[in-house]
Amino acid sequence: MRKIRISLLTIIILLFACSCEKLLMPDDADASATATFDYLWQQVDERYSLFDVKTVDWQAMYDSLRPQVYDGMSDDSLFAVLRKLLNSLDDGHVNLWGNNDVAKSEAIFLQRYGNSNFDITPVAMTYLRPDYHTTGGMAYNSIDSGRVLYIRYSSFMNSATSSQLATILDRYPDIRGVVFDIRQNGGGEIQNEWNIMKILPSDGQLLYTTQMKAGKAHDEFTQPTAVYAPSNGDRIPYSKPFVLLTDRGCYSAASSFALCLKSYSNVTVMGDTTAGGLAIPAGGALPNGWYYRFGVSRTIAPDGMNYENGVPPDHVVHLSPTATAAGRDNIIDSACHLILRQK
Repeated sequence: MRKIRISLLTIIILLFACSCEKLLMPDDADASATATFDYLWQQVDERYSLFDVKTVDWQAMYDSLRPQVYDGMSDDSLFAVLRKLLNSLDDGHVNLWGNNDVAKSEAIFLQRYGNSNFDITPVAMTYLRPDYHTTGGMAYNSIDSGRVLYIRYSSFMNSATSSQLATILDRYPDIRGVVFDIRQNGGGEIQNEWNIMKILPSDGQLLYTTQMKAGKAHDEFTQPTAVYAPSNGDRIPYSKPFVLLTDRGCYSAASSFALCLKSYSNVTVMGDTTAGGLAIPAGGALPNGWYYRFGVSRTIAPDGMNYENGVPPDHVVHLSPTATAAGRDNIIDSACHLILRQK
């Protein structure tokens, strides 16, 4: 097993560069509906990395849907069949871009909005409050009589550097812990999660191992590459209690962040299981000019599990309608209670 301590962004770039196929098809490629269906099915069959954690019989999907495809069918009809084919994977990193439409995972959509563990109204009115502060992509304020710092980070597309987070923490030297809320965070830039981890105590602990799809068989992968916690450098790490709030709206980088933080001794993950999305996506072009992507890697946690379908919290807490009706968020309150009872 290879062991590395390079930045997570570098890993992603290297993996993606190794896995991406040529985006343009040959000029003489068969662009018929049947050729397009067969090409997409085969690409997924040979290169998709998550058949072992997705309950789908890929051959059965071919046998069921291939008879519905015929040359000369309309683009809308073909797109509908390909959408159904890809939706069987229940994977938010699986997409199809047509001339006038984009296919996305229906399962991930339903998880995010049908099982939300977050209500912005009590968060905004009771915890952030009108006098909240903003640094980079993080909104924050002190809560629980100034004893706890609440930070809301809604997207990994928004800036979150180590220096920004250090600036926030320096404003509250007397707090007893941090509640870091990423519920409904759909992911974004991997480098931002790496930046945040640099302020937490690191002893070079293992975060996860990663493997790339390396052959046509469903179980052919490269040797594992181990990824370790980043160094704190000259920075004094934040060693007080740090509670990460998650729910089924946490996907991709947000889910990866939850997995990584479970390796830190002062971190507790609380809320609901994430939506998953740990694989690195890669893609290409179909014979008819449409584009696709799907996962071509797999991530294995230190406990040997693949949490592609969702990273479980250390403490399960579901949002209470009674609490929200009273203007409270019982998950934030539970996190504060956990922080304050620690010595």
